[in-house]
Amino acid sequence: MVTVTLLGTAATMPLPDRALTTALLAWEGHSLLFDCGEGTQAAALRAGVGLSRLEAICLTHYHGDHIFGLPGLLQTIACQGRTRPLLLAGPQGLENFWAVMRLLAGPLPYPVIPTEMPPEGLWFEGGATLSAVPTRHRVPSQGYCFRLPRAGRFDPQKARALGVPLREWKRLQQGESLEVGGRTVAPGDVCGPARRGIKVVFSGDTAPCPALEDAARDADLLICDATYADEALAPEAARYGHSTFRQTAALAARAGARRLWLAHYSPRIEDPEAALPLAQAVFPAAECGFDGKSVTLPFTES
Repeated sequence: MVTVTLLGTAATMPLPDRALTTALLAWEGHSLLFDCGEGTQAAALRAGVGLSRLEAICLTHYHGDHIFGLPGLLQTIACQGRTRPLLLAGPQGLENFWAVMRLLAGPLPYPVIPTEMPPEGLWFEGGATLSAVPTRHRVPSQGYCFRLPRAGRFDPQKARALGVPLREWKRLQQGESLEVGGRTVAPGDVCGPARRGIKVVFSGDTAPCPALEDAARDADLLICDATYADEALAPEAARYGHSTFRQTAALAARAGARRLWLAHYSPRIEDPEAALPLAQAVFPAAECGFDGKSVTLPFTES
């Protein structure tokens, strides 16, 4: 299972009831943070989630409303006794960005590893993967696609026939090969074809673009830029590299996403729910994100 919690949904500036757009994704004792705007720590406290077990902080770009919370968060994690490395992912320019952030954060008792995402993405324990998605903004930017795979159905009879001890079955189910009685037993020897996993996509700031649409194909959850509600502002959205409610919904519909959360609202949008019909007319499964909104996504058979 994967749990996703929106810590904020604002664009440009925090509002009294709307922190800057940030999301936390957690699975099997691990977690990723997408963007880290001003007030992220306070937003996490309000949402009742912890940030101490992060595997990576994943930045979509280096505009202030997406990164100004980073030095304080790094200091807090240090105070909590962290010593293991923390990945810091981001688009082009990460090394220069980190040089500044390192000065602001001060000495840390753990290494921060700046990571411009490789084409093959990053792998985490349990087979989870994270890949970058090129997006369309005024500066170099990227979204992220998280996948948690699911092994094929385990066949206990095959495992017993091959002499695999019961205590080792879980390792095979998690995709690990074993040495049993002088021979190698691979997961494929005792498991059927891989089943449908879980996919979550976080866009960051972007105008609609083919790469994001491809990444969102059949996603269980797409969290996407919806800076403008009024479709009359579509030219302004294009000029600044953002999307309207309707554009984001249309992208989700074309991609066949299963669920869409709108986020990154302009301060001009006082009540996102009032504009939600604009999105639902195109993609009925569209929902307005709000601070603290959370969902646990289970594995499904189809």
